[in-house]
Amino acid sequence: MDDELYRRLRLRAYGGNLSLSKFLQPVLEEAATPGGRYPFTANDEILGIAIQIFALLSEVALHQSPDLCNKALDRARVLLAERGLLDEIGR
Repeated sequence: MDDELYRRLRLRAYGGNLSLSKFLQPVLEEAATPGGRYPFTANDEILGIAIQIFALLSEVALHQSPDLCNKALDRARVLLAERGLLDEIGR
């Protein structure tokens, strides 16, 4: 594995509050199981819930104050970038 890929994987694991081995374990298990399904983790479920909550709060904020919504999006971009969860295009 090249250094850049390793760095990005470590950032993603850090963003999920996981060790690198815990972060990669579901993918490696899936790769080792022929004909298996997508390696769904509890973090995927948490992320799905967080996205739904974000969408609801965004709608409320947008209707009450478009400026508040834009500030929140800017802050979210900073937090995502700090955790390596946002690519260069999204920054």
